[in-house]
Amino acid sequence: MYKRLFLALIGVAALLSFSARGSDTPAYSLVLLTENYPPYNMAVDGKNFAQEDNIDGISVEVVREMFKRSGIGYSMTLRFPWERIYKLALEKNGYGVFSTVRTPEREKLFKWVGPIGPVDWVMLARDDSAITLDNLEQAEAYQVGAYKGDAVAESLIIKGFNPVLMLRDQDNPRKLVNGQIDLWATADPVGRYLARQEGITDLKTVLRFHSAELFLALNKGTPDEVVSRLQKSLDEMRAEGWVSKVLTRYQ
Repeated sequence: MYKRLFLALIGVAALLSFSARGSDTPAYSLVLLTENYPPYNMAVDGKNFAQEDNIDGISVEVVREMFKRSGIGYSMTLRFPWERIYKLALEKNGYGVFSTVRTPEREKLFKWVGPIGPVDWVMLARDDSAITLDNLEQAEAYQVGAYKGDAVAESLIIKGFNPVLMLRDQDNPRKLVNGQIDLWATADPVGRYLARQEGITDLKTVLRFHSAELFLALNKGTPDEVVSRLQKSLDEMRAEGWVSKVLTRYQ
């Protein structure tokens, strides 16, 4: 009860600040966390830690413009691993994490702004692999690699899979070409982008099994007014064609 009261008081204070401050002063500020998930969010130097202007990608550009238009302040940090930053956004008021797939299991855990961009979930195999799949159930006969804490991995586990989980998704393409796993469950275009960074291009898609959208997930203590402002700005950006232009530049 005390926690709910505390969050409510924070929300009231934030709402009061919207009317009390001038238009040039951010009325509210959020700590935004992200990870290497190219081409949506990535460190300019490819490392697992970066801040502010050293972070680039589709979602990063969209989120920056969204906050600018909304008049809401933020700091942005890219760090590793995903499980850690996801947990911080889940537990700490004033935090948010992106790019996050909005699943039914996660729906009530956050407040959501989006969608930012689309992803497909795929099974990748080596080019010389004889594996063919007509449906997801057929993949259960193989050793499937996935990224620990990612929505793709979470979905497979719920469906009864026992995937080989890696702390870095970048390690999965190498395990695939080395024969340590038969299939790599990942997102498209993210997986192919990561593989190219590792010098691996001889992969093929053997199954496309889900389409999803990426969002900014905000801690539930975030004032509704903040969420509404951000969503309104994003909707305007999409209507103007701003988001489509960013997506096109990274294709």
